[in-house]
Amino acid sequence: MTFELLSLDHVQVAIPPGSEGKAIAFYTGVLGLAQLAKPAPLAQRGGAWFQGPGFQIHVGAEEDFRPAKKAHPAFRVANFDELLARLEQEGINFRPDEEIPELRRGFIDDPFGNRIELIASSPR
Repeated sequence: MTFELLSLDHVQVAIPPGSEGKAIAFYTGVLGLAQLAKPAPLAQRGGAWFQGPGFQIHVGAEEDFRPAKKAHPAFRVANFDELLARLEQEGINFRPDEEIPELRRGFIDDPFGNRIELIASSPR
């Protein structure tokens, strides 16, 4: 049997229980993702789902929440400077990273302390 992994369906990050409103404000209001309706059986667990072009990010409510400081989603970004301006407007600290010289990239934290990588879609 031959198989092939075709694409990444979604990434999940954790949030504290009851903080869905804050997650929605960040992932839709700041990052511009569309919120998806969760299937009814899963909606009872809390959290929220979001969609961008060709990917989803799920935020799940976790009782023993601890932010992900190393593991993280990474997003390719068109109009990178516009996002940087938006982050500054929102008071979100962007931490540039120069370790891969050919990529313009850096990190932010969501409102819960989960690390998110942002990578410019066009090279330096």
